[in-house]
Parts: sequence; C-alpha cells; structure tokens
Amino acid sequence: MSNVNNKKSKIPEFVHLHVHSEYSLLDGLSKIEKLVAKAKELRMKSLALTDHGVMYGAIKFYNTCQKEGIKPILGCEMYLSRGSRFEKTGGPEISPYHLLVLAKNLKGYYNLMKLVTKAHLEGFYYKPRIDMELLKEHHEGLIVSTACLQGIIPRLVLNNQPKEAIKQTQKFLEIFGEDFYLEIQSHPKIPDQAKANREIIKISRQLGIPLIATNDSHYINPDDAPAQDALMAIGMQKKLTDQNRLSMLGSPDFYLKSPEEMHQSFLEYPDALKNTLSIAEKCNLKIPLGNKVYPSYPLPNGEKAVNYLHKITFERRELRYPKLTKEVKERINYELSLITKMGYAEYFLIVQDYVNWAKKQDIRVGPGRGSGAGSIVAYILRITSMDPLLHNLPFERFLNPERQSTPDFDIDFSDNRRDEVIDYIRQKYGENHVANIITFGTIESRMAVRDIARVLDFPYSTGDRLAKMIPAEAGQKISIDESLKINPELKIAYQTEKETKQILDLAKKIVGVARHASTHAAGVVMADKPLVHYTPLQRETKGERITTQYDMYSLDLNVADDAVGLLKMDLLGLRNLTILEEAINFVKQTEKKKIDLSEISLDNSKVYEIISQGETTGVFQLESEGMRRLAKKLKPNRFSDLSAMIALFRPGPMQFIDDFVNRKQNPRLIDYLHPNLQPILEETYGIIVYQEQVMQIAHAIAGFSLGRADILRRAMGKKKLSMMKGEKKDFIAGCLKNGYSKKIAEQIFSMIEKFANYGFNKAHSASYAMIAYQTAWMKTHYPVEFTAALLSTESNKSEKRMILGIDDCRRTGINIFPPDINISQSDFIIEKDRKSLKGKAIRFGLSAIKNVGVVAIKTIIKERKDNGPFQSLTDFCLRVDTQKVNKKVIESLTKVGAMDRFGKRSAILATLDQIRQQGEREQKNKTLGQTSLFAEQQSKKTREDKLPQIEEFSNQEIKKFEENLLGVSLSSEPLWDRKTAQEFDQKIIDILDLPAGSKVKVLGIIDNIRIVFTRSQSQEMAFLTLMDEGGEINTIVFPKIFSQNQSKLIKNNPIVVIGKIDKREEEKSLIADQVFTLKEAQKQLFNSSEEKFDFTITIPKSIRSQVLITLNSLLQKNPGDKKGALILQYHDENKTLKLNSGVNYTANLAKKIEDLLKPKL
Repeated sequence: MSNVNNKKSKIPEFVHLHVHSEYSLLDGLSKIEKLVAKAKELRMKSLALTDHGVMYGAIKFYNTCQKEGIKPILGCEMYLSRGSRFEKTGGPEISPYHLLVLAKNLKGYYNLMKLVTKAHLEGFYYKPRIDMELLKEHHEGLIVSTACLQGIIPRLVLNNQPKEAIKQTQKFLEIFGEDFYLEIQSHPKIPDQAKANREIIKISRQLGIPLIATNDSHYINPDDAPAQDALMAIGMQKKLTDQNRLSMLGSPDFYLKSPEEMHQSFLEYPDALKNTLSIAEKCNLKIPLGNKVYPSYPLPNGEKAVNYLHKITFERRELRYPKLTKEVKERINYELSLITKMGYAEYFLIVQDYVNWAKKQDIRVGPGRGSGAGSIVAYILRITSMDPLLHNLPFERFLNPERQSTPDFDIDFSDNRRDEVIDYIRQKYGENHVANIITFGTIESRMAVRDIARVLDFPYSTGDRLAKMIPAEAGQKISIDESLKINPELKIAYQTEKETKQILDLAKKIVGVARHASTHAAGVVMADKPLVHYTPLQRETKGERITTQYDMYSLDLNVADDAVGLLKMDLLGLRNLTILEEAINFVKQTEKKKIDLSEISLDNSKVYEIISQGETTGVFQLESEGMRRLAKKLKPNRFSDLSAMIALFRPGPMQFIDDFVNRKQNPRLIDYLHPNLQPILEETYGIIVYQEQVMQIAHAIAGFSLGRADILRRAMGKKKLSMMKGEKKDFIAGCLKNGYSKKIAEQIFSMIEKFANYGFNKAHSASYAMIAYQTAWMKTHYPVEFTAALLSTESNKSEKRMILGIDDCRRTGINIFPPDINISQSDFIIEKDRKSLKGKAIRFGLSAIKNVGVVAIKTIIKERKDNGPFQSLTDFCLRVDTQKVNKKVIESLTKVGAMDRFGKRSAILATLDQIRQQGEREQKNKTLGQTSLFAEQQSKKTREDKLPQIEEFSNQEIKKFEENLLGVSLSSEPLWDRKTAQEFDQKIIDILDLPAGSKVKVLGIIDNIRIVFTRSQSQEMAFLTLMDEGGEINTIVFPKIFSQNQSKLIKNNPIVVIGKIDKREEEKSLIADQVFTLKEAQKQLFNSSEEKFDFTITIPKSIRSQVLITLNSLLQKNPGDKKGALILQYHDENKTLKLNSGVNYTANLAKKIEDLLKPKL
C-alpha cells in the first residue's frame, strides 16, 4: 500500500482542479455557495472552478472561497479548435477539443480573461473556441492540463494515434513548460477512461511530464446524479428515455469526491494526487476588488475634474436659479464638497455629458429616477429635472457622507433612441471600454416542475397541473418545499401519487440553478482600460451587442462591496418618453410650436381634472384600473398628490390609501403627534409616505445629521433589530436633548418604525409623478397629437394599449382613419377633419400593418412621391417592385382597407394573382427594353381594374382581418354610443389584471353562450363569453341569476354584468351577481341624476306574495342608514322600487334574503 494512506492519523490531502458549477449552463448542477461549503466540510484547503468556456461565476466563487478560508483557483475548461479559431466549417458534430486552463497569478488571470473573450468574439462556432496561436500569445501565468476524454491528447490516444499524441504533447510543453500537466480521471464505468489513462501515463513517464488526478465534478453529492442528468436533458430538449442523447448517468461518479475517495481511486499514482497540491501552491491569485474603476473624462486645457465640475456648476446655475440665494449657494457648496471628498467629480462629469448630448439630439430624457433627484448639482447640470429644494429632497439619500456609498444615477431615455446614447458613450470612451451587462435567468419552482415532468415523459397536463399548484406571488420566489406547506392539495398529491413525488423530488434539486444568460435591461459598464482587463466578454446570446461575463453582483460596488468596481450606468428605455417625444414632434408639425415640458406649470387645473376623472389612457403610471379608481377617489389637485399616489399604490402601503384619501377630503382628520412634525408631514396629510420623511423627522426632532438619519432609515427598512435598538436609544436621547418628553419621543419613534418599512423613495416617486404630469399635460392640451404618438409608439408592440388607445379616441371624439395606399405614411399621421376633436383626425400608418415591412413601405412611398397617387390596383402592381412588395404585402394591405378606394376587398383578393402577374410581365418587358411608346400609351389606358361583381366579406370577416393584422378593428361600428361607453372606466382588458374577488361592473356583448344543467339539482346555468372593444372574459351565470335573467342572455345581446373576478388555476373569469339589459343599465346605473343606492335586491318574476311579506318584515327588523331598492322583474325589463326607510344591510342579512328568495323545488 502506498505510504500516502498508511498513516491513519494523517488526513489525506487533495485539491479538486476540474470542477463545474451551475454556470456550465444546463450541464453543471453545483451552486457555488453549496460547492464551497462542501469543500470546507471535506477539509479542503483549495478548490478550483473550471466551467465550460466561460468565467461567469469566477468572482462569486473567488469571494465565497475567501470568506470560507479556502484558496480559490480560477480557471476554465476551454474549447480548443481543431484548426484555426477563424475556420468555421462543418457542423456541430465537428466538436472542438477540451483543455483545462488555470490562472496562477494576476497575470495569468488577465490572460485567462483574454483567452475566454477571444474564444467568444473571434472563435465562436457553436462553442467559444481558442487555438494554439492564442495559447502561445497568452500563455504567461497559466497552467494547462489535458482535460477529460474530450481533450486532444485523450482523443488521439483513443484513436490509436500515439505518435500524434506525443507530437501534440510536445507542442504544449514548448508553450507551457513546467506548467503543463497530463490529466487522468477515474470513472470505472467508462471503459475508454481506463484506456486513455494507460496511454497518458505512458507519455508522462516517457517525457517526464507530471500527472494530475481530477474528477471532472459536475455535481456535489452522489445522489445529485439523476438531477444533473435531467438538467442535461432539459438543455438538449430531450427526454430521459432518449437513447441518442449525451448522458453522464451511466457513470454516476462525477461528484465532489472526498480526498479519501480520490486517494482510494489513485492508489497506484500518488504523484498524480500530490501534484494537485503542487498546483495549488503555485496558484496565488489576488484580484484587486472593492475599488472604483472609472474612465477618465476628457477635460479641456488640462483642467482637473474637481475644478472643472465646480466651474460648470456655477456657470450653469443661473439657468436653474437666476437668483443666487443663500440657500442655493450653501446647498451647492455642500454637495460639491462631498462629491469632491468622496471622489465622484469625474462620475458627475461623465453622466452630465451623455445626458446633455442626448438632450441636444432631441432625445427625450426622464427627470431622473431614484435618489439622484435629490442633488442640486445634478439639477443644475441638467442630469435631472427635479428641483430638490422645491420638492424637499435631501442629498444624503443619494450620497451619504457617514457611510460608504456609491452614487447611482438611473436615467430614462425614450426607448427607441436609447441605443443612440450607448453608441455615443462607446465612441467617446472607446468601443472596448464600454459593454452591456450580462444577467442570468434561473430555474424557478414552476418551471422546474414543468421541465422535469417533460423530460420524464409525462403528459403536458401532469406537469401543468402540479406547476399550477405552486403559489405564484409577484416578486417572490416560492420554493417547492414552501409550496408543500402552503398548498394542502399539493401536499396530498406528493404523499399519495408516485409520479408527483418523483417529479417534485427531482425538481427540488434544480430549482434556483442558472438556466440561461441574457442582457441586463439597462446596465452598461465603462472602464479606464479595455474591459477585458476587468471582466471576460462575449456577444449576447441573440444579437451582436458585447456583454460582460460577470453580472452586476460581481461588477457593481452599489450591489456588493467586494465587486470589481466598474462604473455602472443604468440607461433605461422608457416607452412613455418616446410617446412624449413623438407628441412634441406632432405639435411641431400641426401647430408650428415647440413645446418645452420643463417650462410647464405644475398647477394646471385642467390636468388634475382629467386625472381626477380617470381619463388616463396613456398617462404614465396612472392608467391601470386601480390607479384610475384611486384618482377618482382622491381627486388630486396638486403635484404632491400625484407623487403620493405613486408611492402608496404598492403592496404594503396600499393599506394607508383610504386614510390618506379621507384626510385629504376631510382636513379635520389630520393630526400630528407634535406641532413640529407638521412642516414635514403636511404635504402627505399627516401620514409618513416617504423614506425621506423618516430622515427629516430624525434630523428635525432628534437632531440627527441627515447622513446619520439615512443610516436609521436603512436600518428600519431592512428590519435590522440589533441596529434598531441602538438607533432607538440614540433617537430618544436626541429628542430629550432637544426638549421633547420621553413619551413623545417614544411615540414618534414608534410611528416612524411603523411606516419606515413601507416608505417609498420620494425622489423616485416625484420623478415618476413628473412624467405622469407631463403626459397628462400633453393629453389635456394636445389630445390628438398625444393619442397619435401613443398609437404610433404602441403599434406592433402592445395590442392591449393599441385597443385602449382606439377606445379612448372613440370616447373622446377623435376620428381614426384606416390605412390608405395613397395617403398613409410609414407612421401614424394627423389630418384635418372638421368632424373630429380639435378639427384633427389620426390616420393609421403602414408600419402598423403586420406583414408589411420597411422595404415594402419605402418602395410604395417613394413610387407615390415620384409618380403620383395610384389610380387602381393594376396601376399599383405595374408601378411597384413586385419583389419588394410581394403578394403577402398586397393581401395584408387589402384586408385592412388600404386598397378600399379601388374596390371591394373580396373582389381585389379574388383577382390579385391575375393583376400581379400582368404587372410582373410588363415590368419584365420594360426591364428588357421590349416596351414600345405605343405599348406604354396602351398600357396606361388599360390600367383600370376589371374586378368581379361579388359580395363583400361579412362585417365579421372584415373585423377578423383587421384584428389579426392591425390588432384592432377600425371598420366595425362601436358596440354602443359614446355616452354609454363613458360610463365605464372598467374595460374587460383592465379587469383581467384585477385580483380575484374584485367587484366589477362590465359592459359587453354576448359573443358566445353555452347553457348547461348542474349535476346536483339539474338546474340551468350558463357560460358566456362577454366581449367589448378591448377583450373578452368567460362569464359564469349560476342557476339563481340565470333563472332571473334568462330572457336577456341571447347571443349578440349587449348586457351589463355586475359581479366579481374569480381565478381558477391561471384562468380568470367573471361570476355574475346581477345582469342588466343596456336599457335597464342606462336607467338604473348610468343616470347620475337618479338616486344611487347602497344595495339592491332583485325580485324574481314568479315570487309568491308571502315571500314579499316576509322580506318586508326582515327589512323592518334591521333599521339602519343604508339606502336600498327592490328591482322587480317585469317582462323583459326591470322596475326599480326605492325602499322608504334605511336598512342595516349586513352580510348576514344579505345571506338571509338570498335564502328567502332562492327558488323552492
């Protein structure tokens, strides 16, 4: 026996150098924290990470190892091209070789990042590939081994090419010298492994090249093997039963073996074990982390950044503050001193540069979301548009002098021009200095269940049923184990159904594992050197943009103190800014005015009026059903109300909305624990709404500095109990020092403690309120231009918002014209129309039509511009290039009405092939020069269409054409008049977003009806499809309501349903409580001059008089203050009878009345 194992007292040592994590996407199962924890449990002093072709997890792994006292070794199992990395021939079956590469030191780490980057940017062909040329160029500081059976040396020896194997080995030896190793593994169930080992050991002994033993770990524990196998099947989109897929389950030993197990596997080769320790000793990588890495801002005349920032701040101050008051001057100097002291002068210069560049290009820029709006320097430099003095926004929320904090400006740009800003930054600081940030999608519980059920070859319905039993809460990740506790139905299935247990047990293992890489929606990083010095790079999965391989948790000091420290900028694309930009352009065209939204008054009563009426289609943050209801209740009449609405309309603080509304409507309800709180809480009617108010209370009452107050705010928000005790003690001491009683001090602390967890960032909500106000202002003063911008921006993006926009036009009297081949431009345009609102109508653009692409549109518009309007379909087909404007394009144009001036849609489509062929022949003859002058004159005479006399498509067919190609029907008449439509703020498209149990009132047409009998009592009930202009919803009419309203429930009848939203699994439906004909609804529900009732009781037609007597007695016994009415069914109409006295109408009474009126069998 080897002397490695003969001393029982000594624990054998070994280092795993070939290890895959979850970042070997859909191949490795090991999560980094668990992987490192396992290594620590096995008493390992070092551990490597070598994912396939990437370094995604390197920084996370490095930091986790450091925290656990384990030496991290960073590496990569790279793909080595069979020839040059630039050769890209053959298919995926011509797979590259594998090669294990480890970084010894910082130089090696930099070279490793360069290799990985070039593999992606230069050598990518199915896999990211390097070649021998790159290895020679970037070999310094690297250790290389021959990897697994897919390595070039193992492949050669298995192919019985020993001479070629030695030749290739010598090439590696020439490049890496003593840092080149031959790798052997032990997988007894893989016959090729033993053969490869024998030959590799021969080469080792022959050439004197050291061996290393590895295990190619893909998962942590032996019982993880089936889950890893399932993960691979998911990645390959195969079933576990598929015979022709790659699988490692035949040899289920690719786990993180203990040193004892590795020694047992390599008893004959102790040097291969010992050499892993030697490599670990060689590897001493120290990555500089936690430092700011900012690019240099190009300064004029060699000025210093600090001096230049001071200079331009005071130069531009006059534009924002014409009068330099003491308050303004002190705030500027205070902020500049902090920015200078904390080293962020260059950061402010960089941000103001690209923001102001965007504004000069007329790219719409948001007012500045987040705490950055609290900076007066940012306001003066036009980074933000929020006056922090006017809106009372503290700077310390953005940059705190009393804790390590990094400023972070989140800037919104119009979403269709955001990339222009990023291109400007790239050009200014260098293409290789700027990149987008990668992000990783993980496998969540529902997805895991569906994926596992699929690879186990269960029917789709099995996985779907189980997945739907897992609760889905917005913003929350609920594990399978938590779901088993929450949902008893799932727990019973798990305990009683074999297949359910099998699926869930396997799914648990893959939950949370990284599934795919994508590009962060907003994040961009910049550096002073080429980015490859700090992070490996790659192209985005689908596209050409360059992204980092490290995510924001590894790069951004705002997220982690041990990050690389690159300057991260959040450049967000916001569609509402695009709408504003387009609306301003429309006003420029129609009114010859240039609107400057930064100059508009924030107290325009008309703006608040439309918001208070819920007329907020297209208004940023305020167009949801819930926000419309809140606006109607609150009736905001000042800017601070809008800001508070946005802050309160979130889970958690929603509980304070009613109190907030009541206090606004009834100021007598407003109270303060102490008069000194009034200046802070007055704008929110005595309620703490914002985090900044917590800071201001601590500052004003307890004497905290604003920096210290921000630390208190953070402690409260994160519920750090240990910190809270100390903070409370200091808060009360500060209050006592300032002359407040201990009782008041404790009451105030309890109040801010209660609200702090729900408080919102005021700078953020005020910034969003500004965009909301600006969009509402444009909608109020330029409704046609605003709506045209909305439709133009949303076409081909959001069908729902298109439908709502068209519906808004119909309600407000804006005429919408369909596309017209002789009038329409690419985008929507505005035309004069005396019958429309403001004398202006909107014409659909050609780009809004599906199947009509940019090339076709340019061809049509150019021909029309050069040679005049089209006279007929024949004329059209003779003049446009039929290669660019093909049959599908013309069919789509015809179906939506763009060709209506030439004849019926049915007739045009019937003769289209014939007319197109004629056009193609004549175009071909013209190209060949075979058309004479006489023939051309004859051609012009014969350009009239000879269309067949056939019936036009039905209205329903035309409606379907338009809905399919435009997303909305323009030809169909409104389902009801504008006055009726205006009574409904609840559209079907809106109520589908409401939670289950919500009470709704819906106007719709019965598109389909199915009458069934209940199983228990054979009573009739109905399932309806109720639709309006915006959508449809399944509606259930149970027996009682059905029997009362059967005559109204006829297909194509318009009805009004009052009921509640129900949700079964993922589907929402409407449970009908009351049904009205349109005539009844207009009388009982819409006429505002008629009396409103707190409750109504519907009396069935065939009610017995004795029941009515009993009902009257029941109502008399429950006197109260609620006004009610009886709805008496009479033929096909209902009559309303007001009750003479008030009733205490409770849920208990309602149940008694329901039982009383229930039909007796």
